[in-house]
Amino acid sequence: MNDSKRKWWGYFFIAPQLIGMLAFSILPLGFAFGLSFMKWDGFGEREFVGLANYIGQFRDDNFITALVNTAYYSVLVIPLGIALALLVALALNKVKGKTVYRVFFFMPVVTSSVSIGVIWMWLLNGDIGLINQLLAMIGIDGPNWLTNRSLVLPSIAGLSIWWGLGTNMVIFLAGLQGISRSYYEAADIDGATSIQKFLHITFPLLSPTTFFVAIMSVIGSFQVFDQAYVMTQGGPGKASYTLVYHIYETAFGRSAFGPSTASAMVLFVIILIFTLIQFSVSRRWVHYEDGGK
Repeated sequence: MNDSKRKWWGYFFIAPQLIGMLAFSILPLGFAFGLSFMKWDGFGEREFVGLANYIGQFRDDNFITALVNTAYYSVLVIPLGIALALLVALALNKVKGKTVYRVFFFMPVVTSSVSIGVIWMWLLNGDIGLINQLLAMIGIDGPNWLTNRSLVLPSIAGLSIWWGLGTNMVIFLAGLQGISRSYYEAADIDGATSIQKFLHITFPLLSPTTFFVAIMSVIGSFQVFDQAYVMTQGGPGKASYTLVYHIYETAFGRSAFGPSTASAMVLFVIILIFTLIQFSVSRRWVHYEDGGK
């Protein structure tokens, strides 16, 4: 088979993926971008309004509230989620039967978000919730987790950290198992302590994995929706009203698809900016085993 035929066979095999990406990613993104400059209720004719949708969103108190709530949620979830997943991975990397533990930690990941939300609604119920029942056994009067404005987002963040722990832990565990044992053997000969080995061997060589987990955590945290929708409907008093919930509510609650897609474009730009910043900063702290950056 000559090179020309091989090239066309290559195109043939990647065509389904390219068609799917074009149909379900690129074209919808382009349509949403165009729709963000229009006024449309989903049924009538579209009317071009320029930047009015974007200006209107930045003047909308609901959008600002959603932006602040999403940023607060991300600050809670990202560092705690990464740190906890790393600690669990470090612990499991040294025990026998790590495959069994890995399955247990990963089980919540494959459970539907609605099921997780319903279960945690019961756990966090202020009157009959299991968490408050356990607190009562040690003499602590538990709060109303999901109806308290100051506790609702931290409660949802705790659920999200637990839910995503399995994914990040498995990724970290794979990264740990990819570090050559020869580095640790050399460090043992030099008399390095466990902390020194972590700081000078484990963490630097695990930095590409940490970088990947950080990027995915940022993207996921800004797209939080299921938990707020199932557990609180954005309440109480919009205390758990997030950006994606605002996009959904604007589009399907008020039939304002222009402002909704404008909000979605703003979210896209925010995620893009944070991702580019992470790639730029990564040159300073991400180290690869072959010495590359």
